[in-house]
Amino acid sequence: MMVFKYIFWILYRIWFYVLVALPIITLFPILLISISKESWYPYFFKLARLWAKFILFGMGFKVIIDFEQNPIPNKSYMFIANHTSMADIMLMLASIKNPFVFVGKKELAKIPLFGFFYKRTSIMVDRSSEKSRKAVFIRAQRRLKQGLSICIFPEGGVPEEHIVLDDFKDGAFRLAINHKIPIVPLTFFDTKKRFSYTLFNGGPGLMRVKVHAFLSTDNLTIEDTKSLNERARGIIYSSLIDQ
Repeated sequence: MMVFKYIFWILYRIWFYVLVALPIITLFPILLISISKESWYPYFFKLARLWAKFILFGMGFKVIIDFEQNPIPNKSYMFIANHTSMADIMLMLASIKNPFVFVGKKELAKIPLFGFFYKRTSIMVDRSSEKSRKAVFIRAQRRLKQGLSICIFPEGGVPEEHIVLDDFKDGAFRLAINHKIPIVPLTFFDTKKRFSYTLFNGGPGLMRVKVHAFLSTDNLTIEDTKSLNERARGIIYSSLIDQ
């Protein structure tokens, strides 16, 4: 019986990458046009949301989103969430309609096809380089001025399987305070169970998302970064523990 489970898990992983690649190959000319100007990014974002929903549906995931508060169209936010899976990217895209730009590790740019568009539409960071981390703030500022939002997974990577929620880095919170944009915490309850980075793991089922009430930064200064960090992490951590 376990042999069949291992075969399923391997094929399930392969199927995921097929689903990732298929829409990109099919829509490649349109996607290429949509990224040819920065001002056209919202059109690319709409295509990215369709791509994400296609993958989630194809993997047998039923997405259920619970909104404590709804983002206002044409307003900028800092979206943050816990990070346990490659599927977190798709789940974030499926959950949020406001066009946002990912801030993420540069290693993802090496993934065939996906990486081509990732490095042209996201803000990549080399976390080992202080210069790279500083450059993130400059690029994010430009994107916010264009009316876009930013999305960061503040754990700074994927924690080990036994860790419920790793410590948060301060970057997302400093950026939000500097630009006076609300923090929007999201909890992804099921990505670790459904499709973690462990090879022999996962399967179809529910993908629950909770979009929490926003955290205002209007009256905060840079000295409040750590307390805002801890408050946001506490909201997500409590949700994961209490589920």
